Amino acid sequence: MATTYTIHPKTPQPRKISAVCDHLRKGALVLYPTDTVYAIGCDLNAKNAIKRVRQLKQLSNDKPLTFLCASISNVADYALVSDPAFRLIKHLIPGPYTFLLPATKAVPKLVMNPKRRTTGIRVPENPLCHALIETLGNPIISTSALPVARKSTEDDIEALSKVELFDRMENLVDVIVDSDLEFRYQVSTILDMTGITPTVIRQGQGWQDAIAWGAQLETPSK
Repeated sequence: MATTYTIHPKTPQPRKISAVCDHLRKGALVLYPTDTVYAIGCDLNAKNAIKRVRQLKQLSNDKPLTFLCASISNVADYALVSDPAFRLIKHLIPGPYTFLLPATKAVPKLVMNPKRRTTGIRVPENPLCHALIETLGNPIISTSALPVARKSTEDDIEALSKVELFDRMENLVDVIVDSDLEFRYQVSTILDMTGITPTVIRQGQGWQDAIAWGAQLETPSK
């Protein structure tokens, strides 16, 4: 059964944040709130934990995992960011966006797409997430827990409540982080930043703002 920590969403208690990070350093899987949905996370450098995440999500090794960074300068440590991509990211962060970018050597192979060598990166608008990243000193994997709780590949969770989510996940993760944040259902917007023009390939929270700042919508396949 997972250990649960109740942490204030706006002023996270340093002692509790440190305790969660101690678990992360030991390879734990953590269920935690983001500015979009509840996510399953682990230390970016914890190889065995990343394997567990992939098993839970039923993800093949060619599917990149998203991770959280603290700032745009932190993003540049893990991805090759062109000038147009930099300008758009600067306008949109922090916020509910996943940026698909060419990965640097700092990204573990287990996290990136091995063929395209791309990875997904987020800079969330969430004090709790930022406290975890800063205290841990590494980015944190962030992948929606909702499909796992529903035993589905879809993010549509119907009427699943936070209590039900915790009940279904408590034997699958090592730590649960609870907070008074509103329980959210809508996923992040994914922008492919690997081409000349940033492209919205999944319309989640805030996708209209991405378009307003210069991204384009993905052209539907015929």
